[in-house]
Amino acid sequence: MLTHRSQIRVRYADTDQMRFAYYGKYFEYFEHARGDFLRSLGFPYSRLEEQGVWIPVIEAHAEYKQAARYDELLNIETRVHEKPTMKFRIEYKVYRDGVAEVLATGHTVHTFLNAETGKPTRPPSNFVSVFEQAIGRK
Repeated sequence: MLTHRSQIRVRYADTDQMRFAYYGKYFEYFEHARGDFLRSLGFPYSRLEEQGVWIPVIEAHAEYKQAARYDELLNIETRVHEKPTMKFRIEYKVYRDGVAEVLATGHTVHTFLNAETGKPTRPPSNFVSVFEQAIGRK
Protein backbone atom coordinates (compact mmCIF):
# COMPACT_ATOMS: atom_id res chain seq x y z
CA MET A 1 0.00 0.00 0.00
CA LEU A 2 1.21 3.49 -0.85
CA THR A 3 0.16 6.42 1.37
CA HIS A 4 0.56 10.20 1.14
CA ARG A 5 -0.75 13.09 3.27
CA SER A 6 -1.84 16.52 2.05
CA GLN A 7 -3.28 19.56 3.80
CA ILE A 8 -5.91 22.03 2.71
CA ARG A 9 -7.71 24.82 4.54
CA VAL A 10 -11.49 25.18 4.32
CA ARG A 11 -12.12 28.50 2.60
CA TYR A 12 -15.15 30.66 3.31
CA ALA A 13 -16.28 30.02 -0.28
CA ASP A 14 -16.27 26.28 0.49
CA THR A 15 -18.99 26.58 3.14
CA ASP A 16 -22.76 26.42 2.89
CA GLN A 17 -25.46 28.31 4.81
CA MET A 18 -24.91 26.03 7.82
CA ARG A 19 -21.22 27.10 7.85
CA PHE A 20 -20.10 23.56 7.03
CA ALA A 21 -17.82 22.65 4.15
CA TYR A 22 -20.27 21.99 1.31
CA TYR A 23 -20.37 18.27 0.51
CA GLY A 24 -19.37 18.71 -3.14
CA LYS A 25 -16.15 20.45 -2.10
CA TYR A 26 -14.80 17.17 -0.77
CA PHE A 27 -14.32 16.01 -4.35
CA GLU A 28 -12.17 19.10 -4.90
CA TYR A 29 -10.24 18.24 -1.73
CA PHE A 30 -9.73 14.73 -3.12
CA GLU A 31 -8.46 16.23 -6.37
CA HIS A 32 -6.03 18.48 -4.48
CA ALA A 33 -4.72 15.47 -2.54
CA ARG A 34 -4.50 13.34 -5.70
CA GLY A 35 -2.39 16.00 -7.41
CA ASP A 36 -0.08 16.20 -4.38
CA PHE A 37 0.12 12.41 -4.27
CA LEU A 38 1.13 12.05 -7.93
CA ARG A 39 3.58 14.94 -7.59
CA SER A 40 5.17 13.22 -4.56
CA LEU A 41 5.83 10.20 -6.79
CA GLY A 42 7.54 12.46 -9.34
CA PHE A 43 4.65 11.94 -11.77
CA PRO A 44 2.35 14.98 -11.82
CA TYR A 45 -0.58 15.17 -14.23
CA SER A 46 1.52 17.31 -16.57
CA ARG A 47 3.99 14.47 -17.07
CA LEU A 48 1.18 12.10 -18.08
CA GLU A 49 -0.22 14.72 -20.45
CA GLU A 50 3.23 15.18 -22.01
CA GLN A 51 3.12 11.45 -22.76
CA GLY A 52 -0.27 11.87 -24.45
CA VAL A 53 -2.31 10.25 -21.65
CA TRP A 54 -5.28 11.51 -19.64
CA ILE A 55 -6.57 9.89 -16.45
CA PRO A 56 -10.23 10.87 -16.12
CA VAL A 57 -12.31 10.02 -13.09
CA ILE A 58 -14.84 7.34 -14.02
CA GLU A 59 -16.21 6.80 -10.51
CA ALA A 60 -16.29 8.97 -7.39
CA HIS A 61 -17.69 8.24 -3.97
CA ALA A 62 -17.70 10.03 -0.61
CA GLU A 63 -19.12 9.29 2.83
CA TYR A 64 -19.48 12.10 5.34
CA LYS A 65 -19.00 11.40 9.04
CA GLN A 66 -18.54 14.88 10.56
CA ALA A 67 -18.66 18.43 9.20
CA ALA A 68 -15.59 20.51 8.49
CA ARG A 69 -15.93 24.25 9.12
CA TYR A 70 -14.52 27.47 7.73
CA ASP A 71 -10.78 28.01 8.29
CA GLU A 72 -10.13 24.51 9.63
CA LEU A 73 -6.98 22.84 8.39
CA LEU A 74 -7.73 19.40 6.99
CA ASN A 75 -5.36 16.49 6.50
CA ILE A 76 -6.17 14.23 3.60
CA GLU A 77 -4.65 10.77 3.52
CA THR A 78 -4.40 9.31 0.03
CA ARG A 79 -3.87 5.58 -0.49
CA VAL A 80 -3.30 3.24 -3.39
CA HIS A 81 -3.27 -0.49 -2.71
CA GLU A 82 -2.35 -1.83 -6.16
CA LYS A 83 -0.36 -0.78 -9.19
CA PRO A 84 -2.35 0.77 -12.05
CA THR A 85 -3.70 -1.51 -14.76
CA MET A 86 -6.38 -0.32 -17.19
CA LYS A 87 -7.97 1.33 -14.17
CA PHE A 88 -6.76 2.37 -10.76
CA ARG A 89 -8.42 3.34 -7.53
CA ILE A 90 -7.33 6.02 -5.07
CA GLU A 91 -8.80 6.11 -1.56
CA TYR A 92 -9.07 9.17 0.68
CA LYS A 93 -9.58 9.86 4.39
CA VAL A 94 -10.12 13.41 5.61
CA TYR A 95 -9.19 14.43 9.15
CA ARG A 96 -9.32 17.71 11.05
CA ASP A 97 -5.68 18.71 11.73
CA GLY A 98 -4.54 17.37 15.09
CA VAL A 99 -7.61 15.14 15.52
CA ALA A 100 -7.66 11.42 14.73
CA GLU A 101 -11.40 11.23 14.05
CA VAL A 102 -12.29 10.80 10.37
CA LEU A 103 -14.49 13.53 8.85
CA ALA A 104 -15.00 11.85 5.48
CA THR A 105 -13.84 8.93 3.39
CA GLY A 106 -14.03 8.35 -0.30
CA HIS A 107 -12.45 7.03 -3.45
CA THR A 108 -12.02 7.81 -7.10
CA VAL A 109 -11.47 5.34 -9.93
CA HIS A 110 -9.50 6.43 -12.98
CA THR A 111 -8.87 5.01 -16.40
CA PHE A 112 -6.30 5.89 -19.05
CA LEU A 113 -7.22 7.61 -22.30
CA ASN A 114 -5.13 8.45 -25.32
CA ALA A 115 -5.25 12.27 -25.30
CA GLU A 116 -5.28 12.45 -29.09
CA THR A 117 -8.02 9.91 -29.82
CA GLY A 118 -9.94 9.87 -26.53
CA LYS A 119 -9.85 6.06 -26.61
CA PRO A 120 -8.80 3.77 -23.76
CA THR A 121 -5.11 2.98 -23.58
CA ARG A 122 -2.70 1.16 -21.31
CA PRO A 123 -0.97 3.19 -18.62
CA PRO A 124 2.53 4.33 -19.53
CA SER A 125 5.06 1.73 -18.39
CA ASN A 126 7.11 4.35 -16.54
CA PHE A 127 3.97 5.36 -14.60
CA VAL A 128 3.31 1.74 -13.59
CA SER A 129 6.98 1.37 -12.70
CA VAL A 130 6.80 4.29 -10.27
CA PHE A 131 3.92 2.60 -8.45
CA GLU A 132 5.63 -0.81 -8.44
CA GLN A 133 8.79 0.69 -6.95
CA ALA A 134 6.92 2.83 -4.40
CA ILE A 135 4.61 0.02 -3.28
CA GLY A 136 7.60 -2.32 -3.09
CA ARG A 137 9.34 0.11 -0.71
CA LYS A 138 6.43 0.19 1.75
